[in-house]
Amino acid sequence: MRNETLAWAVISAVVLYLVWLVVRPVISPILLALTIAYVTYPFHEGLSEKIGRRKSAFLLASILAVLSFLFLLGFVLWINDVKYQIVRYMEIFFSWLQSVTVSSPKVNEVLTAITEGVSTRIEAYITSYTYSIPKLTLEIFVMLFVYYGALINAEEIRKELYALLPPHRKEFGVRLIEAAKYTLDTLLKSWLTLSAIKGAFTALGFWAFGIAQVSGAIALGILTVFIELLPLIGGWLVWVPGVVYLVRSSHIALALIFVIYSVVFISPFPDLFLAPKMTIKRKGLNALISLLGIFGGLWAFGLVGIIIGPVSLGLLATVIEEWKSSVE
Repeated sequence: MRNETLAWAVISAVVLYLVWLVVRPVISPILLALTIAYVTYPFHEGLSEKIGRRKSAFLLASILAVLSFLFLLGFVLWINDVKYQIVRYMEIFFSWLQSVTVSSPKVNEVLTAITEGVSTRIEAYITSYTYSIPKLTLEIFVMLFVYYGALINAEEIRKELYALLPPHRKEFGVRLIEAAKYTLDTLLKSWLTLSAIKGAFTALGFWAFGIAQVSGAIALGILTVFIELLPLIGGWLVWVPGVVYLVRSSHIALALIFVIYSVVFISPFPDLFLAPKMTIKRKGLNALISLLGIFGGLWAFGLVGIIIGPVSLGLLATVIEEWKSSVE
């Protein structure tokens, strides 16, 4: 019996290793597709009641395909300029942060290291795709197929996931799943969604009001998303310099309109009126854990780390609680 168990363990390990080798090159688009499917599933359910499950999934997948194509087109046209602008804006932001913090050599050293590390990481990550457009195209196709399949088979996937839980530890497994769902709901359906909306309006505003070119506006939108993830800091930190630029350019009336636009669509109106209507409020997730998870995950896994990091820390908290209860 022992030899048989050992043999099955070895066979299982080999199979899992081979599966990992197959999946590893496309793990990012798979995770991204599952994340988008999780966020859009409530829309899919409502739409399925009107036009049917498969038609709803096909329609949402088609919309995602169009958006992905536009992203790919923009990626090819503006990737280098956007990369340069993001790095430049982040260097300006951290330089400003150093000027307003307590004048401590150690604090400044830490901020300098963060500036250099984040800039290098972003540049390396984007450069890895710059000369590999076919790879990016393949990943988009994988993402679309996984997204469509996830919507169609969502209920079956959920049943299989719960069926895999060992009977003697099923309660603990359910708590792990619920912890992951809670983190995803808090992170995706409120925090990141609201940040992405603000980032989109930031990019649109800076381009429409003639403050920045397309690449610069996109970079500012991306920067707004990341700044919105930081506690006590909001999108106002991005749009206020835009107002100053318009005022210095003697466009006072345009600056006033831009202020109204920014207050309504970027900050603080969305926080006051849109955030409370989200499924789960931002305060439901510990800010420090979220921050560590988001930026640690980003550093370790790239863009998908924004999801992997907080979920991993949320699962760790559940495991620690289980261990404490078992010890007691």
